[in-house]
Amino acid sequence: MANQVNPNLSKPRDAHEVFTIDRPGKIILVGHHLSTRTHARCLVRTISLSTAELDINAEFEIPKNFFLEILGIPDEIGSTLIGREGSRAVIGFNMLLDAEFLRHLVGVVPETSHGGA
Repeated sequence: MANQVNPNLSKPRDAHEVFTIDRPGKIILVGHHLSTRTHARCLVRTISLSTAELDINAEFEIPKNFFLEILGIPDEIGSTLIGREGSRAVIGFNMLLDAEFLRHLVGVVPETSHGGA
């Protein structure tokens, strides 16, 4: 199945603050019998609590569901492909990232709707 091109991919729609991190990552495919041997390198350009924008080889077919690993972070993040144009892919996370995890990743505390310190 070929990746679908989303003509409305100019900017991901995300209510959360987006951070530019430009960090190496890996897309890990879950194969037969839950094997995770197949993977592809990527560059995580931007990230928020709910989405990320990746730069990946345009020839690599990204499945709808996969895991994202970001260099220096031991956890794999369950992800879903939202859209793709060439080497640019926008993904959504299957669960919102924890704000502390994101702070550790980008070194910034994202703003929340909660008031006060």
